[in-house]
Amino acid sequence: MTAIDDRMTGIFEALEVPEGCKAELIRGEIVMMAGPDLAHNLIVESIVDQIPRTRWHRLQTQDVAFPADGSEPQPDLVVIERGAAEGPGRLLSAPAVTLVVEVVSKTSVLRDYRTKRELYAEGAVPAYLIVDPIKGVCVLLTEPNPAAASGLPDYAVERTTKFGEPVPVDLVGVVLDTSDFRTYS
Repeated sequence: MTAIDDRMTGIFEALEVPEGCKAELIRGEIVMMAGPDLAHNLIVESIVDQIPRTRWHRLQTQDVAFPADGSEPQPDLVVIERGAAEGPGRLLSAPAVTLVVEVVSKTSVLRDYRTKRELYAEGAVPAYLIVDPIKGVCVLLTEPNPAAASGLPDYAVERTTKFGEPVPVDLVGVVLDTSDFRTYS
């Protein structure tokens, strides 16, 4: 990391985020957003309910550390295998993560589809699920390739399904029922 990255990390860690807002450190930029829409929260709740807690931790306000570029995103849902990470601390190391879920908002489209896709692939997160209530689709990305042919980190496999269709997430051993997922009004 550079001195600027270290300085931004220090500012980010000292930042007092207003109630009802969320802040992330993404590739050296502090990104702050308003609290999520009800449809967003219901989608996350539905996914959490479908992932068995006997094997998985389903974490909704967990910061993930990507030391290579100093990013500390807070995905809408982080899924880790029980025992993969223990102990105190605000940051969870990216290699411990099995699945990240981002529910797209009107202001996060570019970040979720491009910036975080590259970030999670570069960090070798095995599966990234983008749930898009604007388009009414789920995009499951697997097989991260930190050095893809394009020169940018990416996922080798992309599967898009419409809301209402099942989404097999083999890495966590579930087929997500998306019939309750709703688009934004």
